[in-house]
Amino acid sequence: MTDERILKYRQAAIAMRHGDFEVEVPVEGEDEIAALGSALSELSRTMEARFTEIVTLAKITERINAGVLLDEVLNQVYDSFRSVIPYDRIGFSLLDDDGQTVRARWARSESPVMYINKGYAAPLKGSSLQIILATGKPRILNDLEAYLREHPQSDSTSKIVAEGVRSSLTCPLVAMGKPIGFMFFSSARPNTYKDIHTAIFLQIAGQLSVIVEKARLYQQLLELNELKNKFLGMAAHDLRNPLASIKMSSEMLFDGDFGPVTDVAKKMLDENVRSCTAMFTLVNDLLNVSAIESGHLTLRPQDVELIQFLHASIHANRLLAERKSISVSFVPEFPKQIARIDPDRLKQVVDNLLSNAVKYSDAGKQVVLTARISGTNVEILVKDEGRGIAGEDMTKLFKDFGKTSTRPTAGEESTGLGLAICKRIIEAHGGKIWAHSELGKGSTFTFTIPVHKA
Repeated sequence: MTDERILKYRQAAIAMRHGDFEVEVPVEGEDEIAALGSALSELSRTMEARFTEIVTLAKITERINAGVLLDEVLNQVYDSFRSVIPYDRIGFSLLDDDGQTVRARWARSESPVMYINKGYAAPLKGSSLQIILATGKPRILNDLEAYLREHPQSDSTSKIVAEGVRSSLTCPLVAMGKPIGFMFFSSARPNTYKDIHTAIFLQIAGQLSVIVEKARLYQQLLELNELKNKFLGMAAHDLRNPLASIKMSSEMLFDGDFGPVTDVAKKMLDENVRSCTAMFTLVNDLLNVSAIESGHLTLRPQDVELIQFLHASIHANRLLAERKSISVSFVPEFPKQIARIDPDRLKQVVDNLLSNAVKYSDAGKQVVLTARISGTNVEILVKDEGRGIAGEDMTKLFKDFGKTSTRPTAGEESTGLGLAICKRIIEAHGGKIWAHSELGKGSTFTFTIPVHKA
């Protein structure tokens, strides 16, 4: 006859296999079956703890993975992992590009003083960290004071002990098969990691390696982009003065300020002035892009009456249109409306859209500027009867240097930056901008800006 306890053990094993650890396991008796029950009960507690640990780790990792910047991710690690790992300090170091130097990138501690912080560097060769990378296994030091007595030449150990750290666990970080650095978990108490299983640390290190590398690369990309914007801004700014000198002297020569000028020379001087004007447009666009992308675009909002503002913009652009025999008209669909805008920046947008409409239209065509209310926004539309934009080119609009295959009707110059600048200015105002076009039938560019009543 089968012992009833065996049947209960079998039921308990099936329940645990399905994640249910709150099962009754009889342990009465002193025979081998009772011993089996005790072992099964202990296994249930261990598996439940491990299961809880894995679930907690998964949730923490998911939350950390939502971070983008490296410091944000590492602060999430520090704030989240206490339920899984004991620590009073976490340090994070990266291998330099040559792979020969370990450089501290981030650290956070409960101690008021830290002697190893961002920027601290040490050679990898010959260090204990080199062995950790070679084996791929975590290293546990449960008595750092004793370790320092055995290795008095270790500068990093003496500094970390001076911070009050007494035990540490070092995890190698490997992303996509390549070592990228180390994560240091440290405690102010000795023997903190004495009875801890290194398997969970390997699991944590493996998951963190990919997350941290993603954040590091993204942050590096942001830093390079900022450097690019600074370079563009400096280069564009330094180009303005010589361009202004060339343009001014060419205009003075053309006007005969220094004596008579032949017709051939006038043609060349006129071409110089045209080239300088085109270069000024490019330089100003580059300055705008670098200012916007680096976060230095400053809006100076004020209450502006939109109908008057748009009438003034139309007047300024009519002269350009008349040279090409193109009519420009304004159709407001409301009598008066106050908007909180930066008039100088918004004038850039309106001027750019109107000049583009004229630039890509043939003689005898019309350009219409319309303003209408749409909910809590005003919609401004610039519609032309120009050449239109091919469907495959629509995705290039509003992107830096996003030139389409449509060519200006009179050979005008284009930098490919104007619409990208418009998009950034409109979004800075809290609005949106978009376009509809059909090849051969013209285009309509629309943007919105929030408004409020006077």
